Amino acid sequence: MAQLLEGVRALRRASVLVVGDAMLDRYVYGSVRRISPEAPVPVLAVEREVAMPGGAGNVVRNLTALGAATAFVSVVGDDQAGSDLTGLIGGQPGVEPWLLVQGGRHTTTKTRFIANGQHMLRADQEVVQAIHPRLADRMVKIAADAIAATTVMVLSDYGKGVLGGDTARRLIEAAHAAGRRVVVDPKGRDYARYAGADLITPNRAELAEATGMPVEGEEEILAAMRALKAAHGFGAVLVTRSEDGMTLLEGERIHHFPAEAAEVHDVSGAGDTVVAVLAAALAAGQTLPVSARLANIAAGIVVGKVGTAVVREEELAEALTPERGALRKVVSRAAAAEQVERWRRRGWRIGFTNGCFDLLHPGHVHLLEQARSWCDRLVVGLNSDASVKRLKGAARPIQSEAARAAVLASLATVDCVTLFEEDTPIELIRLLKPDVLVKGADYTVEQVVGGDIVREYGGEVRLAQLLPGNSTTATVARIRG
Repeated sequence: MAQLLEGVRALRRASVLVVGDAMLDRYVYGSVRRISPEAPVPVLAVEREVAMPGGAGNVVRNLTALGAATAFVSVVGDDQAGSDLTGLIGGQPGVEPWLLVQGGRHTTTKTRFIANGQHMLRADQEVVQAIHPRLADRMVKIAADAIAATTVMVLSDYGKGVLGGDTARRLIEAAHAAGRRVVVDPKGRDYARYAGADLITPNRAELAEATGMPVEGEEEILAAMRALKAAHGFGAVLVTRSEDGMTLLEGERIHHFPAEAAEVHDVSGAGDTVVAVLAAALAAGQTLPVSARLANIAAGIVVGKVGTAVVREEELAEALTPERGALRKVVSRAAAAEQVERWRRRGWRIGFTNGCFDLLHPGHVHLLEQARSWCDRLVVGLNSDASVKRLKGAARPIQSEAARAAVLASLATVDCVTLFEEDTPIELIRLLKPDVLVKGADYTVEQVVGGDIVREYGGEVRLAQLLPGNSTTATVARIRG
């Protein structure tokens, strides 16, 4: 366990090059209240849209969520989707993007229509032809230069043409010439294109397709893995097996990792998470079995989320330290935003309140109970220690931010706690976009910070009744005499 925790902490020191098919994932959310008079189909009243990088771009998202430095080489079309995807990738922290543009090519886009937490339809726009040969030459040259600044290269092949022809082979040769390892997330039947890769990560169905061998039982899977490894000179083969976990063939050694998921909500993007954690761990100097174990734990986390999601360093650490209990509710700002998005996809109403909560008293508890009654999930924005000092003076807070967050997280009425360093929660409110913003009745609706923002997008501001005689300032004064 200590080795695994050290492996998690080491991920932020990793540097990884990703080359592969970038896509744009769009989510269109709304509600259905009637059937169309034009055809027997539901009418989706669109409420909001979300876009994020998909395909190899999702591998990049997972690497940046782990804190790894990432270089990304891919190709997009000269269309609006390509422009949107370029902006989204460029907005990821710690990424050096090299997104080349091919004229006349459509950027692969997957649009999912979701009503009341349920998928209604997915519409795909894509081109699967290999990219132009001259563009492939340029891409290989850029990748060969980027290899020198990274430790591991990932080939994320979604069969959309970026790694078509002999491009994958040339990239592997360039990586090995620079003394770098290559991890491949494969596609299709022709694995000769990846010959000599250090690690290949097919799922069970892809293993059957690539070898033409049965993969039902344990011995059949191992036989197919050995045949695949021998046929193409792979250093190792890791097969992902859904509810049966993962199996790693390293040399002649077999390692099996049972599935870690407590509950499965959505398996989309899980393979991207696996390859990202594998690559980051290997780049950080971990052994292949330790890297695979971390990837297996990460897969168990990500399938418990809804939609194409990522796993963060703190989530991996928490999975390895289950005794943290309620402290799992205390998350970073980015993780809070992702959690809120997952709740929204289930059709849940999000509430938000904020404060210093220095010495938790019955007045606080009463406010939080009211706030939770007005929503399905309640997020509490907590002033950091530095923020409290600026607002309350050098003698405050009485308790540290860690202690205050832990006490709040222990309450059943609180679903998520996240800190903010600013004097007000304005930026946090803009990020989370709560459906209901709650403050105490010692404010008016017009005085509530962020109230105008919430009302502008259709949310509401509610004032909680106060319990007389309960005040942290008064409590501190009585303690000090």
